[in-house]
Amino acid sequence: MTNQKKIAREVTLELEGGNAAMTDIGKMLGPAGINTRQLKLDYDAATAAQRGDIVPVVVTVFEDRTYALRLKTPPTAYLIRKSLGLVRGAARPGTESVAKLSREQLREIAERKLPDLNTGDVEAAMRQVAGTARSMGVLVADE
Repeated sequence: MTNQKKIAREVTLELEGGNAAMTDIGKMLGPAGINTRQLKLDYDAATAAQRGDIVPVVVTVFEDRTYALRLKTPPTAYLIRKSLGLVRGAARPGTESVAKLSREQLREIAERKLPDLNTGDVEAAMRQVAGTARSMGVLVADE
């Protein structure tokens, strides 16, 4: 017999690394009956090195009201905006562009996103990041 805990719910949250907002945690996980204050402390400790970045986390809540955290990489659009110093993408992508992403920036973002993508190839990851950039109205170098 296995000693696996039964999962009550699984929630993905996008929180600020090292400084999660209690309101966001409470809204989504308050009804689950877990200690949201402890979850915030655990999350903040785990993401202290990424302070200020948006770091998604998958919170698995078990029936005994314990939980497990699985950190993910920041969203691709967030990494593109951060790399280029943008507040947001173009209002009308495809007809207007707001910036240009260099090949080096593209590779850097792709390498950071690689653990969460469905590929192990950096070139394929770069194509995925380039697609996100184009959908934001960002031009990609060498395309």
